[in-house]
Amino acid sequence: MNKPVIGISIGDINGIGPEVIIKTFSDLRLLEYCTPVIFGSNKLLNFYRKAVPEAHFNYQIIKDFSKLSPKQINIFNCWEEEMTITPGQLTDAGGMYAVKSLLAAADALKAGHIQGIVTAPIHKKNVQSEAFAYTGHTPFLKAVGNARDVLMLLYADNLRVALVTEHLALKDVAANITREAILSKLQLLNNSLRRDFGIDKPKIAVLGLNPHAGDEGLIGDEEQRIILPAVKEAKHRMNAFGPYSADAFFARRSYLQFDAVLAMYHDQGLIPFKTIAAGEGVNYTAGLQFVRTSPDHGTAFDIAGKNIADHTSFMTAVFECIDIIKRRGEYDERNKNPLRKITAEVLKNVEDEKIEE
Repeated sequence: MNKPVIGISIGDINGIGPEVIIKTFSDLRLLEYCTPVIFGSNKLLNFYRKAVPEAHFNYQIIKDFSKLSPKQINIFNCWEEEMTITPGQLTDAGGMYAVKSLLAAADALKAGHIQGIVTAPIHKKNVQSEAFAYTGHTPFLKAVGNARDVLMLLYADNLRVALVTEHLALKDVAANITREAILSKLQLLNNSLRRDFGIDKPKIAVLGLNPHAGDEGLIGDEEQRIILPAVKEAKHRMNAFGPYSADAFFARRSYLQFDAVLAMYHDQGLIPFKTIAAGEGVNYTAGLQFVRTSPDHGTAFDIAGKNIADHTSFMTAVFECIDIIKRRGEYDERNKNPLRKITAEVLKNVEDEKIEE
């Protein structure tokens, strides 16, 4: 397989995005696995490179993709003007240039110049404008990819957590927990586990909405009225189980028995995930035609520009973007040939029988 071309959006120019990008691509071994294109400004990266004196960060500037070098870091200059960089500050400029970077990367995705994108963190408040009326990366990329639905999926090692609702006020969550939404997210999750992660028969756990999963209707009836019927319907197409009480599920490490967990809302899934992942998680958007990953942290203004940001999650996001592109290609090639698919299934059944014996 040829090296994929991976786009990198710069994120908020006053956050830790530029720093973790510089630290990540200072490891030149990455160039063996992908051709990186950073959408931003060489002036911006030069500013932050001074704050990371140990970085071996060399690059070439390109203005069109015919000049792309597979042996170097490529910077696609999205703007030429001077900018005011104030590390750690929430400013209009920080949001404006983050959007410029993201829009340029989106154009490259649509044109097929890049096969995947790794997004550095943005601040949802200062990116709002006529050019970007979205609550975050996920809904924006859904529009870019013209996808019917997408799924926010965070993972690290043996834990994968997906969400039914994402960046939504808590008071609005219950109204958005519907049978249709759960079934759509479950289908996306099942498909992604098979195609993007190489799991043939994934097991998915579904969490309840209310404390104690409703206690049989004593604390809310969404479990009995909506979630359980959705899980039962999904069982005809996949291995879905639940609903489970969220606190007990994570406290007892029940997630180790499943390939993924579907949580009902943001904090229900992400608080335990980030506690368990300990800074090494990756955020993945399932359901898109292209591959998008990102680190599981935010702009971290409090440490921006101080050369103390940990780039582990960002580097992991880059490697995962590469790996998912590869696994997708293998899955699509395998399923393109019906005879090969049937042969693979027969061989797997034989192996399963041997294990049972």
